[in-house]
Amino acid sequence: MAANAYFFVTRWELDATPEQVYRLLEDVHALAEWWPSVYLDVKELKKGQPGGVGKLVELYTKGWLPYTLRWKFRVTHTDFPKGFSLEALGDFTGKGIWHFHPLPEGRCEAVYEWSITAEKPLLKRLSGLLKPIFSFNHEWAMRKGEESIRLELLRRKALNDVIRARVPAPPGPTFPHNFLNNKIL
Repeated sequence: MAANAYFFVTRWELDATPEQVYRLLEDVHALAEWWPSVYLDVKELKKGQPGGVGKLVELYTKGWLPYTLRWKFRVTHTDFPKGFSLEALGDFTGKGIWHFHPLPEGRCEAVYEWSITAEKPLLKRLSGLLKPIFSFNHEWAMRKGEESIRLELLRRKALNDVIRARVPAPPGPTFPHNFLNNKIL
């Protein structure tokens, strides 16, 4: 495996059905609202076919570390509600696959396989030396994603506006974006 190649597997157990988790993750317009610690800006460039294949999305993202990434993804395969696949282009190239497995009591296991090559010059040059730190950055982003999706599911399941207002805001981005946007860690 090349020094700038990465493979991650993330597992979340969520209080939602596979259908609910699929719909939440496919709604790219809402990503920056409910997962703002990672998704700073999201733009759908191409809608794609019915079902989502061919959808092209431009992203401006970050993790815990103070660098940002500009990349795109194209949806390459969908199998509602079992999962979907995407191709990454830009600062990352590679493939991501979401799998959604039903669990007892209306719960879901969401599994994300992310096989990428870092193409951003900083990451590409330093991956041989700093790969554990860059890997930590991804793991941090996915932990924030799990925290954020749990909060968003609670918000969407709230029976009324009073209960919805009690759900805490999702965690915001880290330095320097938290200061630029008047947000705290």
